[in-house]
Amino acid sequence: MADKMKVSCLVCGSTNYYPLDAGGKKVICGRCKSPLPHPGEVIEPTPEQVNTLIQKSFLPVLIDFFSPTCAPCQMMHPIVHELAKRRAGELMVMQVDMNKHAELGASFGVQGVPTFIIFSKGFERARTSGAMSETDFSLWIASKI
Repeated sequence: MADKMKVSCLVCGSTNYYPLDAGGKKVICGRCKSPLPHPGEVIEPTPEQVNTLIQKSFLPVLIDFFSPTCAPCQMMHPIVHELAKRRAGELMVMQVDMNKHAELGASFGVQGVPTFIIFSKGFERARTSGAMSETDFSLWIASKI
């Protein structure tokens, strides 16, 4: 299956195989027919999409709670994007802007940014806050998923 990667639907949470040779064509969910995110893409979801993926995604979900005015968050931004590309098909990566969705962060007990939470099958598996090196971040992710 090297020509396909797993991705979770943002609407229904079902796992789909995304054809890598789609060539810019819109790829839709086999269950609900909604457009699928490209594997390795960092998603900026709505609160409903966050809840759907946490509860229904077969793939682990990493949420990066950040603020655009936070220097450590900006330092982590390229690290998170690179991780999403490297772990495409193994992990769904989302970024939640706390300036726009403070209530969502509060519902998860986020008190500072950047905060990273990994969910798997509806449960929180791990949490960390603060900036770290790319190596440390990658090792933290690998040890938790």
